[in-house]
Amino acid sequence: MRITKILLVIFTILICTSYSQLEAKKTKMTTRIEPINWWVGMKNPNLQLMVYGPNISSSEVSVNYPGVSIKAVTKVENPNYLFIDLVIDKETAPGKMMMTFKQGRKVIANHEYHLLERNKGSAERQGFGPGDAMYLIMPDRFANGNPENDDMPGMLEKADRKAPYGRHGGDLKGIHDHLNFIEEMGYSSIWLNPVMENNQPQSSYHGYAITDFYKIDTRLGTNEEFKALTEECNKRGIKMIMDMVFNHCGSKHWWMDDLPMHDWINQWDEFTRSNYRLSTISDPYVSKYDKDLSVKGWFDTSMPDLNLQNEFMLTYMIQNSIWWIEYAGLGGIRMDTYPYPDKHGMAVWTQHIFNEYPNFNIVGEAWITETAKLCYWQKDFPNKDGYNSHLPSLMDFPLQDAMKKAFAEEEGWNTGMARLYNTLADDHLYTDPMNMVVFPDNHDEGRILHSLNNDIDKLKMALTYSATTRGILQIYYGTEILMNGNGFEGHAKIRLDYPGGWEGDNINAFTKEGRTAEQNQVFNLTKKLLNYRKQSEALKFGNTLHFIPEDGIYVYFRYTDHETIMVILNNNNKGVKKVDTSRFKEIMASFSEGKNIITGRKINDLNLINIKAKSAIVLELK
Repeated sequence: MRITKILLVIFTILICTSYSQLEAKKTKMTTRIEPINWWVGMKNPNLQLMVYGPNISSSEVSVNYPGVSIKAVTKVENPNYLFIDLVIDKETAPGKMMMTFKQGRKVIANHEYHLLERNKGSAERQGFGPGDAMYLIMPDRFANGNPENDDMPGMLEKADRKAPYGRHGGDLKGIHDHLNFIEEMGYSSIWLNPVMENNQPQSSYHGYAITDFYKIDTRLGTNEEFKALTEECNKRGIKMIMDMVFNHCGSKHWWMDDLPMHDWINQWDEFTRSNYRLSTISDPYVSKYDKDLSVKGWFDTSMPDLNLQNEFMLTYMIQNSIWWIEYAGLGGIRMDTYPYPDKHGMAVWTQHIFNEYPNFNIVGEAWITETAKLCYWQKDFPNKDGYNSHLPSLMDFPLQDAMKKAFAEEEGWNTGMARLYNTLADDHLYTDPMNMVVFPDNHDEGRILHSLNNDIDKLKMALTYSATTRGILQIYYGTEILMNGNGFEGHAKIRLDYPGGWEGDNINAFTKEGRTAEQNQVFNLTKKLLNYRKQSEALKFGNTLHFIPEDGIYVYFRYTDHETIMVILNNNNKGVKKVDTSRFKEIMASFSEGKNIITGRKINDLNLINIKAKSAIVLELK
């Protein structure tokens, strides 16, 4: 009898062990389902799930959840993938939806899929706009708030702060720790270079070789930390702008070892690099050869080119963007290399975003310095080929190019201040010039200080112009403390660590005491401009009136019915100029005095205004 009981216990243990092993196998059958969760109450009721697991296409899938139905199940050439199209009814309640995968009558996997409730007001969220000033931060190089995540399990590259192109340890906590600094500077939005996982063997600190589109790089933090950072920013009135990449992924992305289908990425017989000629995409006479090379060529050997002409890839990327907006509470997207992917797919993407979030905003990087070519990419431009990008905002590369030259060269018919005037005169080509993002420098080009021959007075002029001209302002981290660097010598030169962001730094430029006198001059000017801009309706949303530069003097006005700001730029190399304002009487006739917003000094006589060489004056007219 006792032996029988012992055998019974052993038999029970074996059964339980076998069952546990079976359950483990069931779990492994579905290695991934993306998007990793979704929300009820979205305007678009359709959701496409990409399911990945060993021979998953041999299974039949069912869903048992009120208000959710399967519209289609698509098997593709790789049997390890299934694409499941769901329809989520408008009245569907949030909860845990069970998905069952069977082979015949045998259940091979169960997956609990979470349908969440949307945050109140999510669909009506307000994106960034002309009233905003962006602070562009490269997270790895800003501040190391948590040294414990510098090296993380499973990450191919370890931290090495001495390596110019290595991981230095900056992270989301470092940014969170310096939100007071950012807020006091006067910024109303933050643009972070990509924070999604970049698990490449080397040189992926910049974030543009994504290996998991649903996961924050663990060396920067976690999904939860990114969400918490965004929530804290929102509490302070600071919008979070997420950098996204649709043109390429990292070569170590999890799907690269087992692509869903051959045309998931653009493939060539041998490595073929893009020709980087963006003019080919709008050129009415372009050859197919040149255009294909531009759009389908790879950015680099470690950056496979994504094929948005593949409908499943396009849907995947669209849903990924919406997932991050909804999950993290984003206030905008900066889309990297906007013209390089299939332009029609990109237009579909923008329409999906604005269908779900009509007050949102997206700025596209189209690195084109000619206005006549750049305007092709802005929403509703009347392109002869009928193309409409539906993209509201663009990085203003023509104006940035003009700034680099205008403040660095001698005055002439088409040089110096004339470059600023002529570039702005091309605004008739843009459908919405106020939605252009104005920037003196960024993470890809030489620092503006370098372009201006390390002349601090010229830098002050460039910053003043950027903060007072039309459009949305963006300033690159470190410009306010005279960070320098020649971009032609390599990106490492323009992506240095912010002094004081690491424990043990000898200098802490986050504090007044840690900055030099010259650094504090530029820092204080930047802070004054940004905080004044915050409360000036004219600088944020006003009309522009400018006058042809004469004798190295450029004068323009930003105005509303209730406020008028006058800006004077003196690009001469020496002396003091007396500016006769009689030719500006069409806008100045009703004003008798002004206040210098930088110095606070009052000007009682507006007929003649003195201005030093290589300087700018910003006057609030009374």
